[in-house]
Amino acid sequence: MLGDLAHVDTWIFDLDNTLYPAKADLFALMDVKMGEFIQGLLGCDARIARDTQKRYFMEHGTTLAGLMHHHGIEPADYLTYVHDISMDRLKVDEALNRHIAALPGRRLIFTNGDADYAARVLDRLGLADAFELIHDIHACQYVPKPDPSGYDLLCRVHGIDPSRAAFFEDMARNLRPAKAIGMTTIWVNNGSEAGNHDHHPDFIDFETDHLTPFLADILGT
Repeated sequence: MLGDLAHVDTWIFDLDNTLYPAKADLFALMDVKMGEFIQGLLGCDARIARDTQKRYFMEHGTTLAGLMHHHGIEPADYLTYVHDISMDRLKVDEALNRHIAALPGRRLIFTNGDADYAARVLDRLGLADAFELIHDIHACQYVPKPDPSGYDLLCRVHGIDPSRAAFFEDMARNLRPAKAIGMTTIWVNNGSEAGNHDHHPDFIDFETDHLTPFLADILGT
């Protein structure tokens, strides 16, 4: 294995635009659902709904967090609605799946989505049995990445030593708290919307535009 990652015994992966290419653009489908939800909630037109959605995402980490903060919505209703999308855009990457299975130690998902949605994505990708657990927005008590509390909960509840963990994430800003607690950080810079927001090399150890060859390199395969 690549020397700088030889110490890692826990491999933590973001879900969307990390385990599949950003060009699959599931978020385009979710964007439509979010807009519909906000229009219904606020009684506004599509333009205002979209502006609200994007502002809440940038200011609060997720649109959900902004809606909870400003409008007191029930998170379960929102999550069920916006995640009711087709998975047809996702394709199995057999090489990626082999590499993930070959990683020594524990493998976990840490996502701002919910576990039901994450399980559907993983099943479509052929990764349904590849991960020990999904640490989702419910487990984070609806406080999304990059708030440090979710990272602390992940490590405390699941007995993770962050100094022996690696975190893969397409949103650069979500790597800052991981690095702060000692994780090795890998930015999957593959074209996600606002993926480079607040990017800084101080909290990014590695950068790749595609997870499959990166894992092949660290495994020496």
